[in-house]
Amino acid sequence: MPPTCDIGMIGLAVMGENLALNMESHGYTVAVFNRTTEKVDELLAGRGKGKKFVGCHTVQQLVDALVKPRKVMMLIKAGPAVDQVIEELLPLLSPGDVIIDGGNSYYTDTERRTTEVEAKGLLYVGTGVSGGEEGALKGPSLMPGGSPAAWPLIKPIFQAIAAQVGPNHDIPCCDWVGPRGAGHYVKMVHNGIEYGDMQLICEAYLMLKEALGMSNAELYDVFDQWNRGELDSYLIEITRDIFSVKDPETSNDLVDMVLDEAGSKGTGKWMSQLALDLGVPSTLVTEAVYARYLSADKEARVRASGILPGPANAKFTGDKKAFTESIRHALYASKICSYAQGFVQLRAAADQHKWPLDYGRNAQLWRGGCIIRAKFLDRIKEAFDRNPQLENLLFDPFFTDAVKGGQDAWRDVVATASNLGLPVPAFGAALAYYDGYRRARLPANLLQSQRDYFGAHTYKRIDRPGVFHTDWLSLRKPPK
Repeated sequence: MPPTCDIGMIGLAVMGENLALNMESHGYTVAVFNRTTEKVDELLAGRGKGKKFVGCHTVQQLVDALVKPRKVMMLIKAGPAVDQVIEELLPLLSPGDVIIDGGNSYYTDTERRTTEVEAKGLLYVGTGVSGGEEGALKGPSLMPGGSPAAWPLIKPIFQAIAAQVGPNHDIPCCDWVGPRGAGHYVKMVHNGIEYGDMQLICEAYLMLKEALGMSNAELYDVFDQWNRGELDSYLIEITRDIFSVKDPETSNDLVDMVLDEAGSKGTGKWMSQLALDLGVPSTLVTEAVYARYLSADKEARVRASGILPGPANAKFTGDKKAFTESIRHALYASKICSYAQGFVQLRAAADQHKWPLDYGRNAQLWRGGCIIRAKFLDRIKEAFDRNPQLENLLFDPFFTDAVKGGQDAWRDVVATASNLGLPVPAFGAALAYYDGYRRARLPANLLQSQRDYFGAHTYKRIDRPGVFHTDWLSLRKPPK
């Protein structure tokens, strides 16, 4: 039987199955394979019945079903499993064929795999896929990188299945990101920003619920109103909806029945670790990761709640409506700082790895389909259109004015939270970053003096070039 399939999909868990259904719905014939072959049969007998799928019970069958140049996409667990599948595919494919990894692989793994696969005469793509199961089915955000020669081969499929934005819904949230591991790095930064967004929203929720005593019905109204303005986004929208859901078992609001222990899958931690390696201050994602870790220490927190004292009153006594508006300003200003940090890290990584990233286009990739999709991203795209070499989003006039307009409210929220004993680490980190970044002089002169005093680490001077060391002990002269 001659090959008839446009692309192959290995891995039929929720994301892989939905992405395959998305491809088929756009006119492509898809060969499908899963290690547990019952999944293949279930798809063909269920959601894929009567559709353009070719079920395969071996990798060889999948390869044989593909039209050349073959395109094989993996939606499997990141790590050793990806290497195992690549090893299985390599002897079955021909030069010019494309292997695509759509999982959340660590970018250095993608760098290595691209080199190894290209050495065999094949092409490799590591692509970020964002949007969850709904996005995979109806239109995700796709961030492909790897072998540049692979892009023309996969572009028609990827841009067809991606989310579409713009006035005419004709701008795909998919474009080539860059060589080797660039696609997976951009996806990792997306996920880190997502961590920050979610933590900021949770801190706004904490202030509204604990400080202002709002009911879930009132919270629904607040987030509904916020979603009509500059905070319009998928995460604000689903947060609003969460407050309307009842637990079918108890009839209580379901959000109040959920244990306050947050999970994570590691991409936020990766971004934080890599920020440290690059020497860039991505403080928002770091605080968001730490907040999840602290939440997971539930038993210790319960013990501490009966031991450690705090303010006697944790309720706000002022103008409730005005303070709600202040929390909105704090959320928006902190969000701007979070994205500013994310793009600073992207630029530093691009410089290090020689990736020709288009930051405005990167922002547009996140405009639809993905978890952080938001109207706000259009403003970022416009900022980089105005200045492709923009050093920091905070320098763009739109964002400078936005932070200036909300600054007093932002400071009031952080101060009030501290006075009430309510933890807002991401709000605080955003404000500390802003204040540190806007100061021409920081106390690091003292820090560097300390380092030179105890460890002869040297220092630079403000009045002349060079590197200096002083015997501080011999020169000390305490004032009388």
